[in-house]
Amino acid sequence: MNTRNICIIAHVDHGKTTLVDFMLRQSGVFQQHQVLQERVMDSMDLERERGITILAKNTSINIKGTKINIVDTPGHADFGGEVERIIGMVDGALLLVDAAEGPLPQTRFVLQKALNAGLKIVLVVNKVDRPECVDGSRVREVVNQTFDLFFELGATDEQMEFPIVYACAREGWCARNFDEIPDLIAGRRQGTLEPLFDLLLETVPEPRTVPNQDFQMLVSNLAYSDYVGRLAIGRITSGNAQRNQRILRRGMDANGIPRNEFFSIARIYTFEGLKQTETSSIQAGDIAVIAGNESVEIGDTLTANEAVAALPRIVVEAPTLAMVFSVNTSPLAGKEGEAIQSRKLRERLLREVRGNVALRFEETESPDQFRVLGRGELQFAILIEQMRREGFEFMIGKPIVLMKEDENSQRLEPLEHTVLDLPEKFASEVTSLFQQRKGILKKYEALPTVSGASSRVRLEFDIPTRGLLGIRSRYLTLTRGEGLFSSHVLGYVPFKGEIPHRNFGALVADRLGSTVEYGLLGLEDRGILFLGPGVPVYEGMIIGEYNKENDLNVNPCREKKLTNIRAAHAEVLVTLSGIRKMSLERCIEWIDDDEWIEVTPQSVRLRKKVLAQTQRSVKRSERV
Repeated sequence: MNTRNICIIAHVDHGKTTLVDFMLRQSGVFQQHQVLQERVMDSMDLERERGITILAKNTSINIKGTKINIVDTPGHADFGGEVERIIGMVDGALLLVDAAEGPLPQTRFVLQKALNAGLKIVLVVNKVDRPECVDGSRVREVVNQTFDLFFELGATDEQMEFPIVYACAREGWCARNFDEIPDLIAGRRQGTLEPLFDLLLETVPEPRTVPNQDFQMLVSNLAYSDYVGRLAIGRITSGNAQRNQRILRRGMDANGIPRNEFFSIARIYTFEGLKQTETSSIQAGDIAVIAGNESVEIGDTLTANEAVAALPRIVVEAPTLAMVFSVNTSPLAGKEGEAIQSRKLRERLLREVRGNVALRFEETESPDQFRVLGRGELQFAILIEQMRREGFEFMIGKPIVLMKEDENSQRLEPLEHTVLDLPEKFASEVTSLFQQRKGILKKYEALPTVSGASSRVRLEFDIPTRGLLGIRSRYLTLTRGEGLFSSHVLGYVPFKGEIPHRNFGALVADRLGSTVEYGLLGLEDRGILFLGPGVPVYEGMIIGEYNKENDLNVNPCREKKLTNIRAAHAEVLVTLSGIRKMSLERCIEWIDDDEWIEVTPQSVRLRKKVLAQTQRSVKRSERV
């Protein structure tokens, strides 16, 4: 069977996974009577809850006798490593761009990787049914912006001649001629994705293979089966392989020393729709799954023998943030989950790093603390949430931006390009916030809107990564939740100077017990509370934000003294005025250098690294 290998790349929320849904439905992967859920490729619980794609996943469709392997990729910049490692598996890419929003930061990032790999790009302008796009002027503007982006990124003359499809992924139709769009939107014509399927068969080349060479495959992804163990996923660049054949794994050990290992293929699978179908042999050009080796890692090359050379290992962008993971040492450790030892925490983090090439693992001076290096706060938040759902208890520290030094020993820090879409009335406050964080305004653009809708603007800033830590929740608060926020790393620049992180101190419990409403009422005028009544606390645990810059040790467990003397006046029922609920992401943004986040399956708590109040200072200048 003829084969095509493509991936779908785009900025977050531009419609990749929705488009794959309809490609699967219209290609006959599902039966007519099957009831399908939306975003069928987002199979993880966290992906469904958050509405984003986190892991790259494989599927395939059969169009006119040609098998098209499709890789759905994440759109968020924090998961860019997922995109980088699958680029080598495919020969073409569908680049989705929102017809109203146009190319955004992650669009630039993923397109750069695709162009460098020499992929054939097909532009899909999605969401052409949006009211501000119906007249076509905005769509033409977005196509021109995309063309300019290709030029900026150094596309070849052949890549600049990209074909264009106008689509509405939500309704499952597309057209190659924009003049057909009004009839499709009005329902006067029944549309399908057939123009897109035909275009893929015309433009995407057959898989590149190495002729007259024995079996060779680069491992680009990993999976796990309860029956056959670890699964290696990748594209076969040459030769073929059969079940029970003895092949060679060319990998590296923890010290970067090449390590070769022979093993027998236990099972072979290929993708058919959403299923992995077992087969007896695989051919060059296809994307396959091989079982039989528990040590295989992403970046390894599987070959038929020692005469076949190893392929270059997958290289991804360097991490920009680090976070320390520690064994839970709080007085409540083991009450709500499994209080794991350092050995088990280390094994879990190493397992995550092996499956995610964008993460790195480092030992620290403390035997029960480990440093994980990654791309962004969301990437860490997803890892932490996965671990707590597995029943683990542990602690994490404040994210630290990774610095570099140039040849003159000058400190360099990562700089990010941030794009903000927000209502115009909030622009001045947002600009002030970003400029306080050393951001430089690069562009101010009015966005097209429907008549009667409030006007929106797009602001673009260059801002240090340090300035983005903790800014997302403040930005959403300023824009009343109506602002969109995205960014990508530009590179390293000289250190920009100190940036204020948190101007307020913490309200810290001074004893073990449970919070009492009477005790909390007396603390309301001191700041903002994070906990309500009846919550277990311990000495050193943070219960709120103090309205001054220093910390304050308080007693949230204080009860009202009862006497047998009746009060002269009737007592009025008084309740707490408001409590700030601290989610995991909000805690990561809020904490300071001398604080931990305690994570358990049931709770997320904030605490001081030194619990005893007699051993720590409350002055900000001394504690940070």
